[in-house]
Amino acid sequence: MTVKPANYKYRCTEGTSLTGGKGMGYVHAEIELTNYDDVVFKRRSWAPDAEIRHVTTRALVDSGSWDLVLNEEIQQQLQLPLVGKEFVALADETLLEVDIVGPVQVRFEDRTTLVARAVVMPTTTEALLGAYPMEGLDVFIDPKREMLLVNPKSPDNPKSKIRQVVSLSI
Repeated sequence: MTVKPANYKYRCTEGTSLTGGKGMGYVHAEIELTNYDDVVFKRRSWAPDAEIRHVTTRALVDSGSWDLVLNEEIQQQLQLPLVGKEFVALADETLLEVDIVGPVQVRFEDRTTLVARAVVMPTTTEALLGAYPMEGLDVFIDPKREMLLVNPKSPDNPKSKIRQVVSLSI
């Protein structure tokens, strides 16, 4: 079943590309996804390395989306536990009830982050890397080259600025 928003006739459909064409420039990145529960089991010596479920996939990078979005095939390969169900708003303004799974470890190049929740979209064929995992990975989109890049200003990936706290006696 195809669902169209009420204003579909009046929406602008011509894309604008930052690289000069009329089509929208899409950015994809190869990421590795790992079932984080398996990582914890391995760390506690409850499971060997061979039992860690992970998959490498090509993901659409979308800074306008918040979450990590997986298709059903990836979710089944990783056997991620169901955390709950939620309604999500799609780009065409429709609402869809989806499964929320997690946790998932996301790796891009030499960066790794932990995502507590991922959305499982039943109708998609690829993964989508949203703003939250991008922030955790400390990466950015280079629209001119249509690439995802590691932030060169933080090669060692510092995520926090912490001030020293001194205890004062009164």
